Amino acid sequence: MIRFKSFSSGSCGNCSFLGTDAGGTLKGVLIDAGVGWRSFLRSLVGERLDAGSIGAILITHDHYDHIRHLGSLSKKLSVPVISTETILHALRHHPYTGEFTGRAMACGEWIPVAEGIEALCFRVPHDAAETVGYAIRLEGRLFVIMTDIGEMTSEALSLARQADTVVIESNYDPQMLIGGSYDYALKIRISKGHGHLSNPACADALREIWHPGLRNVFLCHLSANNNTPELALASARAALSSVGALLSGEVPQPGGCDRPLALRVLPRALATPLFTL
Repeated sequence: MIRFKSFSSGSCGNCSFLGTDAGGTLKGVLIDAGVGWRSFLRSLVGERLDAGSIGAILITHDHYDHIRHLGSLSKKLSVPVISTETILHALRHHPYTGEFTGRAMACGEWIPVAEGIEALCFRVPHDAAETVGYAIRLEGRLFVIMTDIGEMTSEALSLARQADTVVIESNYDPQMLIGGSYDYALKIRISKGHGHLSNPACADALREIWHPGLRNVFLCHLSANNNTPELALASARAALSSVGALLSGEVPQPGGCDRPLALRVLPRALATPLFTL
């Protein structure tokens, strides 16, 4: 079975686990390292997941909320940090990361990252040294994560159209951002292609991504000031319903899709349960 857990998702910190318990042992990878060691351990209480389950840490980019505990996590877990050479170079010169063992990967190439798991990274627009999303294959399934993405790319859409599970940013509601307290420069930075993905842009992407094999959509990296879970869910739900997706809890319609899709929001500062995908 494939297992997924978010430890935190937002500007306060980003970190998640993806793995498999094929053979009775839970093994996988962390994606980003924005939570501290003690918080990480507290989130494992009651789960079969433990520190020994982690085989590597994949990093999406070098912004603080994704890497601020990278040094301590990689040292405590004794695992390599995997990302592109550009991102690894930026991490080695970042004041918050500390020492780590790096392993470079090239965008567009599949590499093994843990037992029974391989990953491919793809570039996405965001104002960091370089930012990537990940497509991850395990147990014959495809998992795609794209957080901190200013706008969708053809490559991101193509990979997501093949995925069983997609984690996608739904960062802000445009009206809340426009009418909010952020200064003009920050509003422009967020909304102009190299910042974050809005609820409507996420909805547009979901309409293009959906296919009958898609089973899970997780909305991630919601803004604390310019969004709410209710707004993000409503936007995504309407988009998926418009293309014929059957969401969990809905009654199948004649001639429509009869295999439900689970749509969830990842909490900003709380750990989720260990989901079975």
